[in-house]
Amino acid sequence: MPLTREQITKRAAAELRDGYIVNLGIGMPTLVANHIPDGMDVWLQSENGLLGIGPFPTEDNIDADLINAGKQTITARQGASYFSSADSFAMIRGGHIDMCILGAMEISQGGDIANWMIPGKMIKGMGGAMDLVAGVKKVVVTMEHVSRKGDPKIVPACTLPLTGLACIDLIITDLCVLEFDSDANRFRLTELAPGVSVDEVKSKTSAEILTDRKPVEMSV
Repeated sequence: MPLTREQITKRAAAELRDGYIVNLGIGMPTLVANHIPDGMDVWLQSENGLLGIGPFPTEDNIDADLINAGKQTITARQGASYFSSADSFAMIRGGHIDMCILGAMEISQGGDIANWMIPGKMIKGMGGAMDLVAGVKKVVVTMEHVSRKGDPKIVPACTLPLTGLACIDLIITDLCVLEFDSDANRFRLTELAPGVSVDEVKSKTSAEILTDRKPVEMSV
């Protein structure tokens, strides 16, 4: 049975490690903040200039001036630091972010990602995704396995404008986990959602993927 967005992001949170500095992309990835393991010290960074994002605010403690890069109201944890957007991007481009978790519209079998625009649709800008996929040590994607129309999102080659080339380390979808093998230049199926088969994943994936090892069941 396909996983919910909460279950996908809970699995993504299992990739976090104590002391990590992590950037969460807009949309589904922001839910990862709800699943940081108890006792783990993770510092969330936002491109608009904050290191130390706290939990989402309740209605009685919303500060309209405190927002993340996706314009969501947030809180700041004890010890948080505020700085300019230029300094924030210096952190990203300088390789000081341990992991980012992003959404995607398409991912190619070679690890390319398209996640910032659909031609013909109005957008506000490309945001920081291009810098993140180029400068962050580990790039994880959380997304539904197919589009709303049922089309595969993991494809031989991206058809949408690219965000980055050969930069994705791990894909977590509602059906499975795929880990990139740099030697084979392909993603390997390593985990399956409960009740999901290898054949179902292959039928909903137009890209070539590696299925040479028995996948384990996702822990969600």
